[in-house]
Amino acid sequence: MSLQGREIRIIGAGIAGLTAAIALAQRGARVTVQERAPELGEVGAGLQLSPNAMRVLQALGLGQRIRADSLPIQAVRLRDLSGAEVVRIPMADGGADKPFRMMHRARLIEVLAGAARQAGARIELAQDVTELPQVPLLIGADGLRSRVRVALNGREVPFFTGQTAWRALIDSHDDLPETQIFMGPGRHLVTYPLAGGLRNFVAVLERYDWQEEGWSYPDDPANLRAAFAGFGEPVTGWLEKVTQTNVWGLFRHEVARNWQDGQRVLIGDAAHATLPFMAQGACMGIEDAWILADCLSAEPDQSRALKRYEELRKPRCSRIVQAANDNARNYHLTGARRLLGHSALRLAGRLAPGRLLSRFDWIYSYDPTRVVS
Repeated sequence: MSLQGREIRIIGAGIAGLTAAIALAQRGARVTVQERAPELGEVGAGLQLSPNAMRVLQALGLGQRIRADSLPIQAVRLRDLSGAEVVRIPMADGGADKPFRMMHRARLIEVLAGAARQAGARIELAQDVTELPQVPLLIGADGLRSRVRVALNGREVPFFTGQTAWRALIDSHDDLPETQIFMGPGRHLVTYPLAGGLRNFVAVLERYDWQEEGWSYPDDPANLRAAFAGFGEPVTGWLEKVTQTNVWGLFRHEVARNWQDGQRVLIGDAAHATLPFMAQGACMGIEDAWILADCLSAEPDQSRALKRYEELRKPRCSRIVQAANDNARNYHLTGARRLLGHSALRLAGRLAPGRLLSRFDWIYSYDPTRVVS
C-alpha cells in the first residue's frame, strides 16, 4: 500500500532518521525531518555496516554509492596487547550476498541526506524542538537524549559502565581491509581502515571516574596514548600519529519500555542505544527505518501498524544489546580467564574458524526487507 500524501514528521537527522525519511518518502509520504544541529555531519569516526543493514541500503537504491565510498571487511583479526594474533575470523565467505563494509559516518550521512532530498523529503536544520508537534505521525530519531522517548516513557537514568572510550582518526594507507581488535586486561582497541586513506580507532578502558556521555568532548591524545602504553606495535606507532581525539563515558541504557503510542514512535538510539561492542548501533537504526516504513505501508490502521513494528523490533534489538553487553566483558579478561579464553579462541580458529562467525548468523543473515511481507 502506498503512503501517498501521508504527513510524517521525523525528529533527528542521524542515520536512523535519514534512512526512515528515504524509505517513507519513496513510498509517497510527505516527510519533514527536523534536526537540531545547524548543519548535517557526524563527529569524525567510522562505522561498520554488516549484511543486515546493507540489505536495506541496497533496497533503497544506495548500494552502489555505499560501495564506492566504503571498504570491504575481509576478516576480523583478534590480537593480544603485544600484537600477537589470537585468531583471524574470515568475513568474505558469505560472498556478494553478505557484504561487510567499513565507512566514514560523515560520508554515510551525506549519502543518506542526498537520497532523502532526492526522494522528496524536506530537511530543516537548526530546529531545536522543545515542544513535540501535534502531527499525524511523529518519529523520534532523536538519539540518546530523545524528547520523544521521555514523552513515551518518562525520565530514565542510564547506568555508567565504568568504561571510557576514545575515538580518533589518522592518515594511513595500508591495504589490509580487516577489523583488528587488540585485547588487554581491562581495555581493548578496535581499528580498521576507511576509504580515502584513513584509519579509525575506538579504544575502551575500564576507568571508574565518571565521564560525560556523548562523542563531542575533546581530549588530549596523550591521555589515549598513556592508557594504551603497554600495547606493542603497531598500536603504539598508530597512536603516536593521533593529533585529536574525543572521549566519552559508556552508559548502559535499557531498551525502551514503550516504543509507540499510536501517534509517536521511536527508532534508532532513541529506542535501543547500545554499547559499541557488536558494531550494530547504526545497523539496528537502519533496520528500524525500513521495517517501520513497511509496517505503515502494509497496515492502513496506524495504531496497529506501529504496534506491529514494536512487536517485530523490540525482541531482536534487546537481544543485540545484550550481546554487546556480553562482548564488553569478553574483550577485557584478566589473569587465568584471559589465558583460557585466548587459548580457546586459538583452538577454534584452527579447527573451525567459520563457526566463530556463524554464532552471529542470527544478526547477519536477518533480512529486514522480508520481515513484514
